[in-house]
Amino acid sequence: MDKMNLIDRGVCSNHNGPCGKLKVHDWLSDVKNIANPDQIFEIRFKNTRKDYFRNVNNLNLVPGDIVAVEASPGHDIGVVSLSGDLVFEQMRKHKPSLINGEFKKIYRKAKPADIDKWKEAILCEHATMIKSRQISADLRLNMKIGDVEYQGDKTKAIFYYIADERVDFRQLIKNLAEQFRIRIEMKQIGARQEAGRIGGIGPCGREICCSTWISSFVSVTTNSARYQDLTMNPQKLAGQCGKLKCCLNFELDTYIDAQRDFPPSNIHLETDKGNYVFQKADIMGGTFWYSLQNGLPNLVPVPVAKVKEIQKLNRRGIRPDKLAAEIPSAGKSEMEGFQNMVGQDSINRFDKTDNRKRKKHSRNGNPRRDR
Repeated sequence: MDKMNLIDRGVCSNHNGPCGKLKVHDWLSDVKNIANPDQIFEIRFKNTRKDYFRNVNNLNLVPGDIVAVEASPGHDIGVVSLSGDLVFEQMRKHKPSLINGEFKKIYRKAKPADIDKWKEAILCEHATMIKSRQISADLRLNMKIGDVEYQGDKTKAIFYYIADERVDFRQLIKNLAEQFRIRIEMKQIGARQEAGRIGGIGPCGREICCSTWISSFVSVTTNSARYQDLTMNPQKLAGQCGKLKCCLNFELDTYIDAQRDFPPSNIHLETDKGNYVFQKADIMGGTFWYSLQNGLPNLVPVPVAKVKEIQKLNRRGIRPDKLAAEIPSAGKSEMEGFQNMVGQDSINRFDKTDNRKRKKHSRNGNPRRDR
């Protein structure tokens, strides 16, 4: 069985528990179970799907155990991912699916026969997805089937699809049921959810957030990039899903708080030397950069406090002599305080040329004079 398929289900050889996407660290594992007397467990399935079940048979379960749980219809196979009091904290983010107002049940620990059938169902998922895409293309439906997840008993399959418009897939369900002889369930997901299910590596070099820890997606707008003074380049601001990156919201509040006392940047600064126009801002450094309106494009850094002072003077009709005192560059100060404590040689040590004159000999062995 493919190892990546096992990881998607949260199964790993690590003895510390399950691995995979959206793993939750149980920081209450050493605390006695008080708030969870009914023994509600969090069970993981493929990728980001998880649900909550009741341990009605009082089984001795630990994270990482493969169990057979109640499904509609039949049973499903999942992996225990969380137990104890922390389960209720997770249930606030992921609403459990109930049957007649009650939690679904954990039947038993998975038997070898259950696991073998579960593995057979997993191996069919990729081929089923490819075939379902062909059937959808033949029906000319404006949709994309991004993933397929079989139930543990191989009697039902969930088809995850993406569509920009409303799709009538009644005929598609009939064709899929005839083709695969299983119960069909269609579930629509967005572009961000698809990226979370597929996974990948982001430009930061780490696994993308939507496939590791983000469970609820918040809308991201271009205002998040404007507040952070980022270049409005769609190729840099868009993630693998084609939407704006979720990480644009991570530091947004910090940038908004830092700009609360900033003066307006659309006002020119008037001095005896000329009018200065705003070019850019160092938000965290509290510095505005200006240049002469009709002069050389030399940027002059001005602290925010100085900008406020000059704007007040301009409103009173006063023009200062100069914009601001020169601010020493960070690179220069760092080089002045640098000391070679490791004793490493210079990086240019191989560029030194040998100035010693070498005698050139002719073919007959006599010295030859350079002309």
